[in-house]
Amino acid sequence: MSVIVHAKTRKAHKRAVLSELREGGFVPAVVYGYKIETTPIAVDERDFEKTLREDGRNAVMSLEVDGKPVNAVLAEVQKDPVKGNLIHLDFLAVNMNKKIELDVPILIVGDSVGVREGGSLQMPNREVKLNVEPSKIPELIEVDITTLGIGDSISVADIREQVEFEIIQEDDFVIASVLPPVSEADLEPSLEEGEVVAETGADEEEPTPIKED
Repeated sequence: MSVIVHAKTRKAHKRAVLSELREGGFVPAVVYGYKIETTPIAVDERDFEKTLREDGRNAVMSLEVDGKPVNAVLAEVQKDPVKGNLIHLDFLAVNMNKKIELDVPILIVGDSVGVREGGSLQMPNREVKLNVEPSKIPELIEVDITTLGIGDSISVADIREQVEFEIIQEDDFVIASVLPPVSEADLEPSLEEGEVVAETGADEEEPTPIKED
């Protein structure tokens, strides 16, 4: 069942209009895609924040644009890096019977063996791109790292057969890895390096005095 989001059309590329919308509690947005021309819209910020909290950003939304329903998913979210409030939204209108490509968050679960032994967990990628029907979009993909030891990694190849969705990325797309612990010896400069610095400073040539005529 689609989540209903009320929207209204707006004028495009008018800075004064955008400022007025934001001051009035609306977020400038745009909807494009299946059976709809690119249309500038605005949504109520407070209501939409509530929708994100309750239904997640991957929910299929029924955008009611001036009374006309449009099935859409959230394609992009722009937030103010300081205040954290919504700045702009992109909605992709979809055909509910046709697959789309969409980024889905990864949720790491389990207590890694390598981390318990002092290793450092790294997550170079926190999303995977799926090819999926809009009605079947998962909120997230769980990845179990319980058996992940020091020096080990989990890539798409390790989870491709474990999930029911088609993952777009190549098999070597790394999701998580555990790096070896850093020793104190690795952090401290060696004594020889210190001596070289000291000698280099002592051997500096004195400036040549200027001779007066």
